[in-house]
Amino acid sequence: MEYILIFITAIFVNNIVLSQFLGICPFLGVSKKVETATGMGAAVAFVLVIATIVTYLVQKFVLEAFGLEYLQTIAFILIIAALVQMVEIILKKVSPALYQALGVFLPLITTNCCILGVAILVANGTYNAQGLEPSLLTGVVFAFATALGFALAMILFAGIREQLSLVNIPKGMEGMAIALVTAGLLAMAFMGFSGVDKGLANLFGI
Repeated sequence: MEYILIFITAIFVNNIVLSQFLGICPFLGVSKKVETATGMGAAVAFVLVIATIVTYLVQKFVLEAFGLEYLQTIAFILIIAALVQMVEIILKKVSPALYQALGVFLPLITTNCCILGVAILVANGTYNAQGLEPSLLTGVVFAFATALGFALAMILFAGIREQLSLVNIPKGMEGMAIALVTAGLLAMAFMGFSGVDKGLANLFGI
């Protein structure tokens, strides 16, 4: 049940984009089409889970073992950059169309604060483990749930933007203006999930 609560919290209550405002760049830049948003969500999910595992091991067995914790940010960025390069190579061979659609935004995963932020939270054990002791397993579950929350926000936002492209919008609100208003309304909608995790935790005595 604790792992289910981690999923609910990461996806709905503390959504990485709509509640913690991390990963805004791809959220706004790659959300004009549902297909592209889905692809970006899948790419971020893959990189996020793998990066969480690798950075956790590097933190525990390299940085902390040799007293190099001050190099955490630099080391994590280099690891994430290497993983993004691997995803680029795979996408280029497996799905050239998706690779072209993502364009310049795929390399932006390297500096996506969503991935770096989650990696740091898991490595430091400062994420909400819902009563569980922070560990690699709970960290991976948290990372995967966070990636699902990121993908959900991207797909919902892309779907709304596709519908907005079919209606008449005042000229002053076209483009990024209406996108920002829509993102704000979507964030307010997700605020309705506030307290759900605590309610379920109390219900099941966690």
